[in-house]
Amino acid sequence: MRQRKISAKATDDDENNEKFTTASCLPQNSSLPLKKIFILCLFSRMINSLVVQTYFSPDEHWQALEVAHHISFGYGHLTWEWKKGIRTSLHPMLFATLYRVLAFFNFDTPWFTTRAPRLLQSLLSAIGDLHLYKISRVMFGNRVAKWALFAQLVNWFMFFCITRTLANTLLERIFQHCFFWFKKVSLLELYLTMDKLKFVLLEVVPIGMPLTLHRFMSGSWVLVPLNFLKFNFLSSGGDYYGTHAWHWYITQGFTAMLFTFLPFSIAGIIMSKQWKVSGLIAWVLGIYSLIGHKEFRFVLPVLPIALMFAGYTLAKMTESDPLSIGKKKVSIGSSMNCFSKVQMPVFFLLATNLPMALYMSMVHQRGTEDEKLPKEFLVSHNFREIKRFFHAHFKVDRELQASVMVYAHQGQ
Repeated sequence: MRQRKISAKATDDDENNEKFTTASCLPQNSSLPLKKIFILCLFSRMINSLVVQTYFSPDEHWQALEVAHHISFGYGHLTWEWKKGIRTSLHPMLFATLYRVLAFFNFDTPWFTTRAPRLLQSLLSAIGDLHLYKISRVMFGNRVAKWALFAQLVNWFMFFCITRTLANTLLERIFQHCFFWFKKVSLLELYLTMDKLKFVLLEVVPIGMPLTLHRFMSGSWVLVPLNFLKFNFLSSGGDYYGTHAWHWYITQGFTAMLFTFLPFSIAGIIMSKQWKVSGLIAWVLGIYSLIGHKEFRFVLPVLPIALMFAGYTLAKMTESDPLSIGKKKVSIGSSMNCFSKVQMPVFFLLATNLPMALYMSMVHQRGTEDEKLPKEFLVSHNFREIKRFFHAHFKVDRELQASVMVYAHQGQ
């Protein structure tokens, strides 16, 4: 994406950022140093990663940490996806490297091996938050950038999901980075560009890296994206794990992710008239709606864009000349009324998103995570795992064979 040149009028507005005019309650046009923005995001995401104690998706363990443990220490269960070649080792390699570093410094204890990956995720998440701020600043200015960052940090689903060890969270950060630096690339550009070597290094090599990495890890040349496309789009293999109606993302999935930010995002799209950027959201939702198997995390990469438009709406509510009062000047004595006008939606967003974020991150479905603690206790006290078979009138996985795991003392 080519950065837009700031007009002379916008420059003059930035020079007057310390003045309170009309309906502005705070000096919203002032630009904060990116270093301070990053520190704020990093601190917030580190706390975020420690607060999250619930279970969301099996992939955050079986497609990331378990694979990384297998790479680092030589043992750990690999699911069928790794045998069929529809997963890339690029994401688990991040945590495998982290595990090696922990082992080198003798920090490979249960606490560090479970918390360190999410702390690493918090670092990557902070980088993604910073890029959203930069994107918003380039497109709309400093005021919108601040409110977009506010929406990003407050949104309940971002808090709930972004520090988890899912490939989708890494994809979201890569998407933000690419969206900021995006340039149209095609064979025509390769033909027209004068620097062929730069094109190869920046465009061809990144495509070949996953192919080479998979060859190094599995010993075979497999184009993982092609296998993934065949399994999920062409053969509907993901339908085995459940399906939803074609409109699920629009009526339930993405709507629930935005939650109370939804009306602000819609208003921001309409007022900003950035149809190409908002069209990207529609395109992603439309493509994923063609797949029978749908999950919230699949459309996570475009959630920050929708939150950016919510930030646009919030910023409009703090402008000096809102459309609701036209060009009429308001005295500085009425700034408290203006502040209340902004304060109400902010309070509404905080009151609805923060409780939801804390409940989903600390209470909802935490049994799967807490179960590991008594399991370690039982194993350390001479209990062993045994299977108890049962008859059930529902479909179960063939490998499970309708069994439940229980623990029996070794002395019995």
